[in-house]
Amino acid sequence: MESFNFKTQVFFGEGSLKRLSQLNCHKAFIVTDPFMVKSGVINKITDEISKGNVEYIVFSDIVPDPSVEIVAKGIEVMMKFNPDVVIALGGGSAIDAAKAICNFNLKLKANTVSNMENNKKIKLIAIPTTSGTGSEVTSISVITDKNKNIKYPLISDELQPDEAILVAELVSTVPNFITADTGMDVLTHDIEAFVSTRATDYTDALAEKSIKLVFQNLINAYRDGNDLEARTKMHNASCIAGIAFNNASLGLNHGMAHTIGAKFHISHGRANAILLPYVIEFNADIKDFNSSEYTYAAKRYSEIAKLLGLPASNVYQGVKSLIIAINMILKELNIPASLKENGIKEEDFKMEVSEMASIALEDRCTQTNPRVPKTEEIIDLFYQVYYNN
Repeated sequence: MESFNFKTQVFFGEGSLKRLSQLNCHKAFIVTDPFMVKSGVINKITDEISKGNVEYIVFSDIVPDPSVEIVAKGIEVMMKFNPDVVIALGGGSAIDAAKAICNFNLKLKANTVSNMENNKKIKLIAIPTTSGTGSEVTSISVITDKNKNIKYPLISDELQPDEAILVAELVSTVPNFITADTGMDVLTHDIEAFVSTRATDYTDALAEKSIKLVFQNLINAYRDGNDLEARTKMHNASCIAGIAFNNASLGLNHGMAHTIGAKFHISHGRANAILLPYVIEFNADIKDFNSSEYTYAAKRYSEIAKLLGLPASNVYQGVKSLIIAINMILKELNIPASLKENGIKEEDFKMEVSEMASIALEDRCTQTNPRVPKTEEIIDLFYQVYYNN
């Protein structure tokens, strides 16, 4: 038996921030990063909250790839303040941290407080300021162990935000290289959800729409950050992709990207972008042009090519067309074609590659990859991605 779940209420379009002035609460705990405070973006949030006479505090210690220590500190501050609403403002790191803080706070209170009123779930509202992770609608949170250089994906329905507020204006000032990285993260979510072993008609519909939105709008958003239509469409694509992969899960691309990010501190979207053409080639596993039996993944990739109007007279051509199209986008976005080009030293890569392959194999995302990889195959794939061969 299969199911499709979606519990987050999404507010979008003109005036969506007004939702914050309508909260039926007394105390709001805002989780964000230092830049949101320094740039004044936080004021757009607090101004709306204040209209409802809500007391609030701002926890702005979030950094990229939030650590266990940051989450622990957030829990401590939150427990002292005792809010009834948590608002996450920022990219995937801020939203992931807020999810973890809320979830562990609830578990700690359940173990220490007998009063049921104090144990009720606190409402979580996510306001993304990048168009990439889709974290505002997923039940996934990625937390990093800095000591071990390992990223841990936490997966639980309890992590899924109650509300998401999409405001395209909040991403209009995002630098173009971040637009590129996060946009490719969206595309990777879409493609992995579409070829996942858990894909369904419901997730396919979402992934297909989001893929088209990315191909139509990402380059425009990259070239002109003030193109509000392109920004809006990419923001929508990110959220739609989040709903898709939250139900269908992901694959090897993300399994490998998690460990690349943890070991070498490359942004998650950039790691996904570099990996994507290689992982498609690996999963498709096409031996020759006239192959009589194509893999499930190859057929699915070819469907995407057809969806985009790319040459796909047969499965082989469809897969190759999709890879070429993605490489053309990467070139337009000035994203390197290999890990070596991205500045990772050869000796560092060789020292870590075996462990990275083992970690990628055990990553929960890899479990729904359409091709079951072996450790040796992942090592070989890492070498291809490093040297671009």
